[in-house]
Parts: sequence; structure tokens; C-alpha cells
Amino acid sequence: MEKPNFEEAVRSIVAEDKTYQVDGYHFLRDALDHTVSELRKDELEEHRHVTGPELLDGVVSYAIQEFGSMSVAVLDSWGIREGDDIGAMVFQLIDAGAFGRSEEDSPDDFKNVIDLREELLAPFRPSKSPLTDDSDSGKEPPSRGNQPAKPSEL
Repeated sequence: MEKPNFEEAVRSIVAEDKTYQVDGYHFLRDALDHTVSELRKDELEEHRHVTGPELLDGVVSYAIQEFGSMSVAVLDSWGIREGDDIGAMVFQLIDAGAFGRSEEDSPDDFKNVIDLREELLAPFRPSKSPLTDDSDSGKEPPSRGNQPAKPSEL
């Protein structure tokens, strides 16, 4: 049997299961390419198997690179809400013949590895509360009573 191309595999998956959008599978393939590329920078090996946790790290890195602070919204629109979703998509692509697998691969490789939403939002959170100033902690603002602000204070 001839190995189906990626597009055919995705079409057949989405025809049977509408959980994830076509664009989500394309993103996953691009995130896998990104992950392999990043791993090659750090290693001398030309090609090696990517583990579930490595792919999840790559998904986060690639999503932030491509979509920035909108990553959660974009992935959510494709049905991707947690690391388990990435695992489910990977194994759908494996079953369709579009991705390969090693003997050790399992959907459990993606379960409870990361909090995808938290990892995607973390780079965009302030490092400290914008409404607090550590130097004035514990002090109350000056009481103005019923007096309007002075023009120099505006």
C-alpha cells in the first residue's frame, strides 16, 4: 500500500472526525518541522525521533513565534486546547500513514506533560502587578477630601 500524502491523510481524518480543523493539522506539521529544526541546532545528529514532550515544547515555541499573544485563541479555534489534543492529532496522523512512529511511542507521551494554555500565555503576563509599586507598599494614597486635583497633578 502506498503511503498517503499529508493532504490526503488530513482530508480523510477530518471527514471522519470533526474534533480538529484542517488548519490545526497543518500547524502541527509545521510545528514538528520547527521542533526538528530546533533540535538539530543543538545536536550533531541529522535526523532523530522527536518525543512527545519535545514536540509539545516545539508546539508552544512555534505558536508563540507565529501567533504571539493570540496563540491560545488561534489554537482554540482549531480545537487544540491541551497537550492531549496534540497527542490525539499525532496518533490520527500516524494511523492515517502521514507520520511515522517508534515502538515506544504512545498517546500517554502527551498526557499531563504541560498546561498548554498556561505555557502559551506565560510570556505575555507582566512580571509584577502593574498596579503595585513595591517602594510604596503598605502606604495609603493621600487623602484629598472633596478637593479637585491641582492642574500640576493632572
